[in-house]
This record gives sequence, structure tokens and C-alpha cells, in this order.
Amino acid sequence: MNPNSQTPADGSTARGAALVIGAGGGLGHALVQALSADTDPDGYERVLSLGRSTLPALDYDDEASLSAAAAWVAQQCAEQSLDLRLLIVATGFLHGESGLPERSWSQLDTDYLSHVFRINAIGPALVMKHFLPLMPKQGRCVAGFVSAKVGSIGDNALGGWYGYRASKAALNQLVKTAAIELTRRNRQSVCVALHPGTLATALSQPFAKTGLTVRTPASAAAELLSVLARLQAKDSGTLIDYTGKVLPW
Repeated sequence: MNPNSQTPADGSTARGAALVIGAGGGLGHALVQALSADTDPDGYERVLSLGRSTLPALDYDDEASLSAAAAWVAQQCAEQSLDLRLLIVATGFLHGESGLPERSWSQLDTDYLSHVFRINAIGPALVMKHFLPLMPKQGRCVAGFVSAKVGSIGDNALGGWYGYRASKAALNQLVKTAAIELTRRNRQSVCVALHPGTLATALSQPFAKTGLTVRTPASAAAELLSVLARLQAKDSGTLIDYTGKVLPW
């Protein structure tokens, strides 16, 4: 733990544990590194990471793996008498073997839609089911789900990318709904959707445009952690970008 880290917004000195889900991705890995290096403003005493290649593994196609992984996290926290104070879900899918983002409704495909919703919405929903109950009922705690600005319905002026947009919009609604329930459980809790911007990762690389600001995962991780450290209970249930700006739904 970093002795010079900031005091949480509720004034407590509890630091607890941080958990990153999706640690095998570019952003997830950078978040784990930043948290482990004590560069996060909140300063956590234990950093845990989960993904398809970790032990235990977490696979959105197998809900039992989420249940087992949540039990493992609970055990790790209990062994060191730590609360799970930070949860970041950094998973996401845009393109791959299941297909590419659609330019037109003529390209809509059942397999691609099923997969993109599984990774971007259904999987995070199952994370809410199994991991949000691990967060404390008192004191500040933060859950951040990496979403995307293109999931904003109000900001959609270009069209295209039907499945990705719709799955991220679904995630945003799930986050909003979970934030309400989490607040009932702990009035100092924060649950938000996060827009990290365009990153130099395998997810966005084929679609980076000339003149578009593309940032490294390390830069994005530092910016997102800084934003999360500043959030208060009143910010819960919003879509926030890496500068701290609230985006429209």
C-alpha cells in the first residue's frame, strides 16, 4: 500500500482489495500493472486479476467459472481481512472470428450478434450477479465497467456498428440498474460505465482513423484510475469518459 495515497472520498482510511476482470486484454493488463505499481490514487493493499487464462479462469461462456472465481476472490479477501473496494470489468469484443462490426443492416448476422452481446453485456451482467455482492455494505467502494461512447444512443450520429453499439447500450442500462441496487445496499457505493477512448490495442487497431487520438493502454489506465478515484456516490449510475466528463445515454 502506498502511504502517500489519497484518502477516499468518504474520509475513511480503508483501502482493501482491487479486482480487474479482463486482465488478459491490453487495457486490463495495464490496469493491473498500474494498480500493482501503486500509481493508483486510492492505493489498494491487494490487487487481484481474473480472465480466461488466469487461475482460476473466468469464462463468460461458463457461469460456473464466474461463481468459482467469485468464491476465490472472497477467500483471498477474507484471508487478509480486506474488503473488495474496487472492481473494474475491462472485457469487450468488437471483431474476431465471429465477425466484423456491421456497416449496414444487410450485414446483420446471428452469430456475431450473439457473441458480441455475450461478451459486452451478458458476461458483465453475470459479473454483477456474482461479484457485486462481495463489495462492502459500508464505506466507499467503486465498480467500473468499461463501455464505449458509441454505446450512447444520444451520441449516435453516424450509424453502423449495430451489434457493438447495441451491446454497449445494453451494458450501460445494466450498469444504471445495478447502480440503483448497489446504492440501496451501500449509500457510499459508486457504479459507473467507463469510456476509455480509442486505444492502441488489438480491439480498435483495424479501425483507427487518421487524425483520431489513439492512446496507449498505460495512459488510459492511469486516466481511468484517476477518474475513479475522484468519483462520489452522486456520480453513480452514469457513463463517464477518461477525462471525467459525463456522456449522454
